[in-house]
Amino acid sequence: MTVEKLAVGAVVTNCYIVFDGETKDALVIDPGAAAGRIAEKIRGMDLKPRAILLTHGHFDHILAADELRREFSVKLLCSEAERELCADPVLNVGQAFGCACSVLPDETFSDGEKLEFGALSCTVIATPGHTKGGVCFYFGQEGILFSGDTLFFESVGRTDFPGGSAKVLIDSVKERLFVLPDATKVYPGHGPATSIAYEKENNPYVNEEGYLY
Repeated sequence: MTVEKLAVGAVVTNCYIVFDGETKDALVIDPGAAAGRIAEKIRGMDLKPRAILLTHGHFDHILAADELRREFSVKLLCSEAERELCADPVLNVGQAFGCACSVLPDETFSDGEKLEFGALSCTVIATPGHTKGGVCFYFGQEGILFSGDTLFFESVGRTDFPGGSAKVLIDSVKERLFVLPDATKVYPGHGPATSIAYEKENNPYVNEEGYLY
């Protein structure tokens, strides 16, 4: 499995194109902006998009979703608990940032569900806290986690937007992510990649005292 990262939009969101080198089956994770650029990358590598997956519904992770869904005739999926946030420009804070947007998923998924798209498969891990219905996508066979805005390099997601909770977020990181194998590579929604082992040792926002903000 190959991971291509495109940093897109005003707040430099990481959009990921994940694909199988043999079949060219591909997934797009969090297309936050620049639909044309993402589409050009997909075509340039002769990939076959199978779905668009959202870790959560904030505007900077969904702005290009509708255009790409139409362009490649694929389904858009998010957590059932995130449906309302995706659809509401106030809740997804797009309106506050001058980027009002709304998307409705074709399908939703739930915690622990295994998603399969051709040669690609992953497990949904619910990690509320940044948003009510935020999730991570775990590709166990490859040892890769797409953490959205739950876990960053030496940081965690903010919790001052609608549906956010500092305690819930820290519990998600400790109880849902830090139990994964230490070698798991983490691709976050913003910033550089990291690993579970590194964050367990070095993340200043997750410790015995809890959230430090």
